[in-house]
Amino acid sequence: MQLELLNEQGQATSSVDAPDTVFAREYNEALVHQVVVAFQANARQGTRAQLDRGEVKHTTKKPFRQKGTGRARAGMTSSPLWRGGGRIFPNRPDENFSQKVNKKMYRAGMASILSQLARDGRLAVVESLSIDAPKTKLLAQKFKAMGLNSVMVIADQIDDNLALASRNLANVLVVEPRYADPLSLVFYKKVLVTKGAIEQLKEMFA
Repeated sequence: MQLELLNEQGQATSSVDAPDTVFAREYNEALVHQVVVAFQANARQGTRAQLDRGEVKHTTKKPFRQKGTGRARAGMTSSPLWRGGGRIFPNRPDENFSQKVNKKMYRAGMASILSQLARDGRLAVVESLSIDAPKTKLLAQKFKAMGLNSVMVIADQIDDNLALASRNLANVLVVEPRYADPLSLVFYKKVLVTKGAIEQLKEMFA
């Protein structure tokens, strides 16, 4: 598989050989969907909580007399039938949303995403990415010169300057290959991979 090699101005100057096992796989939509949904589900903390009728704040006074009103009998305003009452089957904070995805399926799903990005022209290669100082402005100017406004960078090495300059930029994510996730690959419009990261991606997903 041949991937475009971009220069400092974002122009394709040449091409780079990339392993077909990672960047030339057939697109498996069902597998990609499963991997992305599982990643989102596993990120959920499950901290939401609802109250049952014994936990809501209420008075134990009978809201109105038993007979003669024409209304249905009611003993407490905490009843699940009442607005502001408790839930019959409340959600608990320890709810588990995690989904299991086999390693083989995850690797195949990631390779399928990378392959489709390469076919759509949303994935390209750069020699390296570095800046002289930890300044957000410098990195923003570099991406602007390349014509990129939503980009994920997969770099084999991330120094302090690059890490500090990128963390405050909207729609910019700089990660090492081991931290690349399926949701970010799908979300960002452009994915830049350094030459050194290609070999690491091959070891991880081939």
